[in-house]
Amino acid sequence: MSLDLAEAVLAPADQAAPAKETTTRTKRSIVPIVTALTLALLLGAWQVAATLKLVSPVFLPAPIDVAHQFVTVARDGFVDATLLQHLLASLGRVFAALLAATLVAVPIGFAIGSSPIGRGIFDPLIEILRPIPPLAYLPLVIIWFGISEPSKILIIGIAMLAPIVIATATGVKGVATDRLNAARALGATKAQLLRHVVLPSALPSILVGIRIALGTGWSTLVAAELVAASRGLGFMIQSAAQFLVTDVVIMGILVIAAVAFAFEAAIRLLERWLVPWAGKA
Repeated sequence: MSLDLAEAVLAPADQAAPAKETTTRTKRSIVPIVTALTLALLLGAWQVAATLKLVSPVFLPAPIDVAHQFVTVARDGFVDATLLQHLLASLGRVFAALLAATLVAVPIGFAIGSSPIGRGIFDPLIEILRPIPPLAYLPLVIIWFGISEPSKILIIGIAMLAPIVIATATGVKGVATDRLNAARALGATKAQLLRHVVLPSALPSILVGIRIALGTGWSTLVAAELVAASRGLGFMIQSAAQFLVTDVVIMGILVIAAVAFAFEAAIRLLERWLVPWAGKA
């Protein structure tokens, strides 16, 4: 009798893991379907509004008009540059700013996370800088550095700085004490601790900070290209808006959104490759 009772109790526990995995797979398979349906619903509502002229075509052109402008701008260009040329100009600025921001922010984050003196010096500066929108310091950047290309990169880089610093500092503070003690017990120097223990442990947080910073910098692009730009997606959108070419404005916004989505996916793939252990401990 007791054996039957034990089997009855243990059987559900043995079957729980496969059932849980099946439920997880089902939920994951539903996500892209729901996403596709949501996008289709939004596109359909947009088409209906444009067809019935619920909103003036000047303010809301039909999706087919936006698609036509995408082809036209990609082939013939807009404001003396093709869509690819605008895109490459914007990507160059964003990636130059990301490189500069990473080279500056990661050491600052390490200083904040590992040293009380570093925290006292840099933490107040980052907390002051973090909530300031790029348009607020745009005039000051123009006054100090002019309207050259480095000014645009600087505006984007400043916007990227705080997320990387904060994420790096959080990762450094979160390094397990037992790992540090074990490395010290084995005779590791400070440089070896930094390279083989602190940096690998903080790397997932650093990558998260870079992912957030990339989105922040990409959203700052339009503000940066206010500074006497002649090419770029932000410049293209601003030029189209001045002449009420709304289909080009919407097309540019959709391109920016698509590129931002591609950035997000690329960084997530990079995280899986560089830190496959992250989140599995």
